[in-house]
Amino acid sequence: MITRREFAMSSAAVLALGALGPLGGPAFAQTISGLELMAKGALDDIAMGSETAPVTIIEYASMTCPHCAHFHETTYPELKKRYIDTGKVRFIFREFPLDPLAAGASMLARCADKEKFYPLIETLFQQQTKWAVEKPIPQLMAIAKQTGMSEQTFNACLSDQKMLDAMQAEQKRATDKFGVNSTPTLFVNGKKVVGGVSIEDMAKAIDALLPKT
Repeated sequence: MITRREFAMSSAAVLALGALGPLGGPAFAQTISGLELMAKGALDDIAMGSETAPVTIIEYASMTCPHCAHFHETTYPELKKRYIDTGKVRFIFREFPLDPLAAGASMLARCADKEKFYPLIETLFQQQTKWAVEKPIPQLMAIAKQTGMSEQTFNACLSDQKMLDAMQAEQKRATDKFGVNSTPTLFVNGKKVVGGVSIEDMAKAIDALLPKT
């Protein structure tokens, strides 16, 4: 169980943990089998985009990671506009919490209605500096209530040991099988991309995989 005491870590500690992700340019590494990546894990994937999209992007991210927030503020909106909304990319967000606070924020997103999962993820990243603080509960509760979540549901969600165990199992699988050890880490049709990824970098990787017209 994630306790309120565990949430009450200093903002400096939270942001230091979140900063484990590399800030430099993208590093393209090995390619992982699509069957391995898409195999059923402890948590169900919540996907966005066409099921028949020729390109699948999987992102492993921590909600307290500043580099993940930067990706979602600068690259993701254009990625969604150009590729996800047009049926070219299927996008899957997977949790890789680097600290208890990140795990709690991810659990809240999971507890929201499924159609509110991605909007809540984006809101949490946009407002990261407001809730990744010494006393995060009031800010997180305010954000959760915007989705219609009650205080009772909020408290029950953060006490869901089964969900936390599943999230930690998924994180271990990502590390052991796919070599994920920092955030954000993305897989573009299985090709691992680590580091700060611009829309230009993403476009090059995606366009090379799209059917020629």
